[in-house]
Amino acid sequence: MVVKTIITSLILVFLLSTSAAGGRTKLMGLDSGDYADGICKSRVEAQGYSCEEHKVTTKDGYILSLQRIPAGRSDGKKTGARPPVLLQHGLMSDALTWLSNSPDESLGFILADNGFDVWLANVRGTNYSSGHTSLSPNDPEYWDWSWDELVEYDLPAFVQYVNGQTGQKLHYVGHSLGTLMSFGAFSREEVINMVRSAALLSPIAYMGQMPSPLARAAADIFTAEVLYWLGLKEFAPGGGPASKLVSDICSTIDCTDLESVITGPNCCMNSSSSNLAHQQPTATKNMIHLAQMIRQGTIAMYDYGSDDDNNKHYGQTTPPDYNMTSIPNDLPLFLSYGGEDLLSDVKDVQTLIDTLSDHDPDKLVLHYVDDYAHLDFVSAVNAKQVVYDPLIAFFRLNQK
Repeated sequence: MVVKTIITSLILVFLLSTSAAGGRTKLMGLDSGDYADGICKSRVEAQGYSCEEHKVTTKDGYILSLQRIPAGRSDGKKTGARPPVLLQHGLMSDALTWLSNSPDESLGFILADNGFDVWLANVRGTNYSSGHTSLSPNDPEYWDWSWDELVEYDLPAFVQYVNGQTGQKLHYVGHSLGTLMSFGAFSREEVINMVRSAALLSPIAYMGQMPSPLARAAADIFTAEVLYWLGLKEFAPGGGPASKLVSDICSTIDCTDLESVITGPNCCMNSSSSNLAHQQPTATKNMIHLAQMIRQGTIAMYDYGSDDDNNKHYGQTTPPDYNMTSIPNDLPLFLSYGGEDLLSDVKDVQTLIDTLSDHDPDKLVLHYVDDYAHLDFVSAVNAKQVVYDPLIAFFRLNQK
């Protein structure tokens, strides 16, 4: 069984990584032309909402896209003093995470219809944020980053931009990697004074007890490191021959089941759709960083693998930990996690909760959903009732 799991993991990683050599013209069967119209035109305006496309450039030169839904369907262009909320997607995803179901089931639309000024972020490397002031995604240097850079550059750029555009502090919603980014950023001083509250779905901070067999096997056998050593700097879900291989595999097996093996048995997603059909590139270095977290059980900066290299980057032989206890104790936090989640495991979430033991109990809401797995929090057809209504109530409670 262990051998079979490792082989399956290697096959999956191969399928997810070969586009580094095969080009960027296709993504899991989607032509590059499908991205030409942008999220506003292709997904938001098509549902009857107003939408704006925005760009923000990070301090290290990445040009990122933001979509804004300034009002709900019922109130047209009337924006008033709507509280802004920034939605940050997870690993190998983009802002479509928040728009994937019908307007009555998708958090981006639900927030707009409930009086919020909605901003949808897309991190570096995704198809809508593939620009750079001097580099191309075809340059290996473009992919020289891990989630450390998402903490240091991308999230601050998004938060500062939304704060500057609206003149208000903002609410934050993160899923999976989007929660890890926020924990790293909130432990620093750069953005915390611009954030009202944060709702963190499937929170990721510690991953040492994560039971997902495919993810753990890939981490244990150093799969991402091997790809990096082979020169594959972009970790992408398709392209060239891999697109056909994935298409062939998904024609003979249920890819939703493959999702369940990776993420846990999602209870309540629409069975006719699969999140594997819309995955985005990330950096192989980012995958290595996450694998280090799985193996070591810590939340620390990227480990360069030698005392000398770590000294060069950090002035010490080991990468610094992110100081979770420096997150302000009065920052309102809503942590929503599931009993079936194989990536944000309940034991790892408990480790996170333990590190927040000094947090003001009136500012920390723990929201547990027994039958939810990792993707239910963003794709379940009943997520509005189970997660989003309590989330909105939390935001309104912390509006001032």
